[in-house]
Amino acid sequence: MSAQPRHIPVLLAEVLECLVTDRSGLYLDATLGLGGHAEGILSKLSAEGRLLGLDMDPEALHEAHQRLSPFAGRFRTVRANFRTLGQVLDAEKFFPLSGVLFDLGVSSLHFDKAERGFSFQLEGPLDMRLSPDSPLTAEAIVNRWPLEQLTMLIKEFGEEPLAGRIARAIVRRRVEKRFETTTELAAVIEKSVPRTGIHPATRTFMALRIAVNAELENLTRGLETVLPYVKAGGRVGVISFHSLEDRIVKNIFSSFVSQGWCRWAGVGGRRPFTPSKSEVEANPRSRSAKLRIVEKTGP
Repeated sequence: MSAQPRHIPVLLAEVLECLVTDRSGLYLDATLGLGGHAEGILSKLSAEGRLLGLDMDPEALHEAHQRLSPFAGRFRTVRANFRTLGQVLDAEKFFPLSGVLFDLGVSSLHFDKAERGFSFQLEGPLDMRLSPDSPLTAEAIVNRWPLEQLTMLIKEFGEEPLAGRIARAIVRRRVEKRFETTTELAAVIEKSVPRTGIHPATRTFMALRIAVNAELENLTRGLETVLPYVKAGGRVGVISFHSLEDRIVKNIFSSFVSQGWCRWAGVGGRRPFTPSKSEVEANPRSRSAKLRIVEKTGP
């Protein structure tokens, strides 16, 4: 594998222990990324086990292919958003599934490359697209959206209590000069609000990323679609990284359980797995991760 993207799969031990229950089964990695979780799953499967990986980023698919090359013949990849996983599974005739994983974190491939525009600490274009084909960019949002819409975006998707102040600062600045880079935007935000622990731009950048990639809508669609493709006894796991994602996962999974389609699987019913102290020390980006798993109980 190319040495440039540094990727550490989050909660890997918990995923392998609780998601892989049939070593000869079919597994879907709905967010393949750089292939860390897929590599672990394939390592645990028998020679009959197979994995299908989805990702909408062609660069990530290339890196994952290199990482998974020792398992040639036992995995396939498709460039697709997991909101269309039903169409992909039908086309690939890849079901019934023994396990499905959604890892909702943005990988190091994106955060550590300035040209992708995800990090306020690296100067790059205001892009933030996970797929280069997506029509919407962060630059378009901060330079074109009206004040009210921008305020609501930062408040709802960023859970930012000072959303109004930040949005007004953005609008004042863009009248004078259009935003072009991540560091320009971060500097304006930093000047407009006090620093209280995390960098003042953290929540706004998260909100922009969620909006650009329609992350919450895609998550809802993917989770509501996947269950019919999972066999009885198969499991679905989701690793989320902020409260908006986790709330969607918890609500949809709770609905599956209340309707008798699934049961909770994991440490204690609805209670999610979280990273150990040693994992957080080794990989600080894992600190907010939560893993929830359900097991399908019937048709």
